[in-house]
Amino acid sequence: MSETVALQRLLTWLSPAFPVGGFAWSQGLETAIGDRRIADATTLEEWTGGSLAHGGLRTDAIVLAAAHRANGEAGVLQEIAELTLALTAASERHMETRLTGEAFATAAKAWPSDVFARLPSPCPYPVAVGAIAGAQGLGLNDVLIGYLTAAVQAQVSVAVRLVPLGQTAGLQVIAALESEVAALAAAAATAGLDDIGGIAYAADIAQMRHETIAVRVFRS
Repeated sequence: MSETVALQRLLTWLSPAFPVGGFAWSQGLETAIGDRRIADATTLEEWTGGSLAHGGLRTDAIVLAAAHRANGEAGVLQEIAELTLALTAASERHMETRLTGEAFATAAKAWPSDVFARLPSPCPYPVAVGAIAGAQGLGLNDVLIGYLTAAVQAQVSVAVRLVPLGQTAGLQVIAALESEVAALAAAAATAGLDDIGGIAYAADIAQMRHETIAVRVFRS
């Protein structure tokens, strides 16, 4: 695969237009905004940066890298998927990663590969992205950068709508987190599953509390 084709494929797969339904989920951000924990660009940057350094985005990155390396081994992919789901603290987050993973795998079948027969069921989203990208020859660091950038953009999109946060302020948050995204991608590329560990308790609790909110815009 040429670098041009790989870039095209990665941009397509991680675009908001790719039909995984990610726009419907806030990963607890809606709860945090409702509690006024996040009220401006500074608090949004701190919250999202915490997820990159200590929370779910860090776990996703390590899981994605493991699935990328193990894309040819169905048994290993099954074990990675089971671990990923076991580490998912909130029921809504558990549902999100299963549904988006299934949707990603279904949509990605437009690019034929034998990897689809090896995917576990259920298949968490980072496992699906990592395994499919690895089987199709997309470079791990590029995939990690793309995945994490898209995740940050999704969080900013939620805040732009709910805080509300201006578009310029949202872009400033994305720009400010570029170095954190790059650092996590580099670390996750060489990390193993034993390196998973998080202390983002506020985010976990926000995800758990979301299902009790009386009026909700997002599913998590």
